[in-house]
Amino acid sequence: MTNFTYRKDLPDDLDLGKIVAIDCESMGLNPGRDRLCVVQLSSGDGNTHIVQIEKDQKKAQNLARLLENKNILKLFHFGRYDIAILYSTFGLLASPVYCTKIASKIARTYTDRHGLKNLVTELLDIEISKQQQSSDWGAKTLSQDQIEYAAADVLYLHRLREKLDEMLERENRINLARECFNFLPFRAVLDIKGWDGIDIFEH
Repeated sequence: MTNFTYRKDLPDDLDLGKIVAIDCESMGLNPGRDRLCVVQLSSGDGNTHIVQIEKDQKKAQNLARLLENKNILKLFHFGRYDIAILYSTFGLLASPVYCTKIASKIARTYTDRHGLKNLVTELLDIEISKQQQSSDWGAKTLSQDQIEYAAADVLYLHRLREKLDEMLERENRINLARECFNFLPFRAVLDIKGWDGIDIFEH
């Protein structure tokens, strides 16, 4: 059973350590259109903090403080979307960041399967369900299945990062990955500003 706590914001005295796994659930996959509904966080200790974001909510003071803290690494899977919708909602740009999907694409060039479920299965030998991915995250009360799904999206990211870092080091690609992570917040801003479908590096 997953340990979780519903919140409207993080508590003042919560210490999630130096690396915090973060994931977002929203009403759709367009961060400029669809509203943010849930932010789930974990320090990798088996506990999940679920912050429900109300419609038109523009402030979450303690969550904002965490996102802006340069001493805390924000750990995502497909961070491009999560960073973009957090920026769109709160006007805050999460940094520094690490994205397990980018790390996987740079390290695991032997496959095109870089989804969270694929990574958790291959690298950790754990099966997770993605059944609730397309459900109503704007509901006032989340179902137990939604909670379990949301928790799984952050509970394994710390262990995945360790495994992926080992592979990146082995293949001499760790510095390349880090530079991609450094650029990622600005890639998210480009998405929000209208360059989401454009490769700015093309001729």
